[in-house]
Amino acid sequence: MFITDVLCVPVRTGFFTDDQAAIRAGTTHDGFTYAGEPVTPGFRSIRQAGEAVSVMLLLDDGQVAHGDCAAVQYSGVGGRDTVFDAAKAVEEIEHHVVPLLRGREIDGFRSLATEVDTLAVQGRRLHTAIRYGVTQALLDAAAKARSVTMAEVIRDEYDTGIEIAPVPMFVQTGDDRYNNVDKMVLKEADVLPHGLINHVETKLGRDGELLAEYVTWVRDRIVALRTRPEYEPVLHFDVYGTVGAEFDGDVERVADYLAGLGERARPFRLRVEHVIDAGSRDGQVTSSAALRAALRRRGSEVQIAVDEWCNTLEDIQIFVTAGAADVIHVKTPDLGGVNNTIEALLLVARDGLAAYCGGTCNETDRSAQVSAQIAMACGAAQVLAKPGMGVDEGMMIVGNEMARVAALAGARGRAAAMSSAGGAA
Repeated sequence: MFITDVLCVPVRTGFFTDDQAAIRAGTTHDGFTYAGEPVTPGFRSIRQAGEAVSVMLLLDDGQVAHGDCAAVQYSGVGGRDTVFDAAKAVEEIEHHVVPLLRGREIDGFRSLATEVDTLAVQGRRLHTAIRYGVTQALLDAAAKARSVTMAEVIRDEYDTGIEIAPVPMFVQTGDDRYNNVDKMVLKEADVLPHGLINHVETKLGRDGELLAEYVTWVRDRIVALRTRPEYEPVLHFDVYGTVGAEFDGDVERVADYLAGLGERARPFRLRVEHVIDAGSRDGQVTSSAALRAALRRRGSEVQIAVDEWCNTLEDIQIFVTAGAADVIHVKTPDLGGVNNTIEALLLVARDGLAAYCGGTCNETDRSAQVSAQIAMACGAAQVLAKPGMGVDEGMMIVGNEMARVAALAGARGRAAAMSSAGGAA
């Protein structure tokens, strides 16, 4: 099968992109947007509509494979690429990617994805969002060439030996952190609520009292609303470095605070993401490893999840080697080509850590579907329900995709087993 042409068009994402630095500096909400001026280069305003580009590979048998270029909500910080500009991306794809792919044979995914992901223009690799979307389309094309799911392509090309089955879904509340918890419990989300704890005064509280109260409320709300005592979700909060900021980066004080949160969360397990922002990758590795060790010395079972400064495959390898987390957030758009996401998830799992196939609310339905298949093929510990803030769209898109893919792969596996048994007879 060959690629006859490549089309790309700007499309919408499921959320917005925000200037995290301006928000941390104390800007205030103005309705759904924020008051004040952006501080991170590339932003036109503190909150602006997310942009994406849909890349369509026209195949010689009439089929169309596609993927979506999208970037994270908080672009331009933590070592990430600048905020994504769809119009500029279309130009780059047409000038540099289309000539590379037009006329190419689709005889697999891995090698062609690596070629696109490492493509350099004037000494620089393409924006991570471009590499993300184009390689999604290549994975889809490889699946169409074999008439199988993308998950089956990954399983076979990477020889994972993993059964293709749904993995736990992680759902985030956004700022509607109370009503959305109710929705999560009613739908029995596996991991919740994220909480969006991105401001000290209004969400963490001085000395962390607001988050402590919220953890208690979430625990009690689950117990009150669940219809089965067996339903025991993992509690996962993203604190965007606010805990470290409030406790002056003092690992021992932070560990004491987190251990107390763990007690409040019981009987549910607690994970806390991006506890301290150390300002650099090396600093983040050091502080996260020290915090994890401090929690273990206290006998606490609270798990540390890393996100910022752990963006690329190389970053993830360094964090894993240093034992600097219990959970590694493989934030899919930040890794560029989805071939890197696959390798990262497999690497994390091999080292006995929890591989979280994540991403951002600021993605699309297509990138969410592809991520769901990747998570299944790699046996991820959890996958983010995306796009969008909340439990409605993302949980439906990711959950439905996993159910369909598991059914298809399972049916093919049973048919192959029956055929093999019949031949043997």
